[in-house]
Amino acid sequence: MRFANTNFELTMNENAPQLHIEHLSKHFMHDGLKLEILKDLDLSVDAGEMLSVVGPSGAGKSTLLHILGTLDLPSSGQIFYQGTDVTRYSSAKLAEFRNRSIGFVFQFHHLLPEFNALENVMMPGLIAGRPRGPLKKRATDLLDDVGMSHRLNHRPSELSGGEQQRVALARALTMQPHIVLADEPTGNLDTATSDTVHKLFFDLNKSTAPPSSSSPTTASSQQACLASSTCATAASKKTNAKPQHFDLKGQ
Repeated sequence: MRFANTNFELTMNENAPQLHIEHLSKHFMHDGLKLEILKDLDLSVDAGEMLSVVGPSGAGKSTLLHILGTLDLPSSGQIFYQGTDVTRYSSAKLAEFRNRSIGFVFQFHHLLPEFNALENVMMPGLIAGRPRGPLKKRATDLLDDVGMSHRLNHRPSELSGGEQQRVALARALTMQPHIVLADEPTGNLDTATSDTVHKLFFDLNKSTAPPSSSSPTTASSQQACLASSTCATAASKKTNAKPQHFDLKGQ
């Protein structure tokens, strides 16, 4: 798969796992002491998979997702997306890759307050220089998928917490990313709203997963979903989905 702009081209092997990490470690130095957060982790995630990262507070769940999302770099180890080691990218190339290939949903929605829901969902595409017409249609369709078609022109301050997270999820899917990383996306929501958003994650992952070998259709994208703590574990109580668990407590 290739993404091109005027500066460089990103080339990936579609037969490789969507995400693969080898011997990934992360440590910080504090007052001359080495604080080890992640130690020698190996992990592979294929297209269509959902994986829940579980562990007690302070185990490194958010740190791991930030590193996998290239928002931070590991102290050692490699991160492969479809066979390409992105830890070798320059800062500019990494930023381009991140915007085009990774969708993020955080505990706080991080919507831009001066823009409405439709404009917020369009924003990743606008940054990438996508044509406004097709981009607006995709953003409108995504907001419809998450049940927000009646709120296109509302700003974040006019939306409930659950509605804000629905818009954030739609925004995460705008660029048809290879993977969606969700860091406790329902941590600020009440139980009922959390259950609704959890189910939405599973429904969207199922609808965009790669087709089976016997299916003649082509999926709209081939995404994986990696979530910290509560996202997949809580949702599994409400759906038939059975996400894999990646437990950090035993690392």
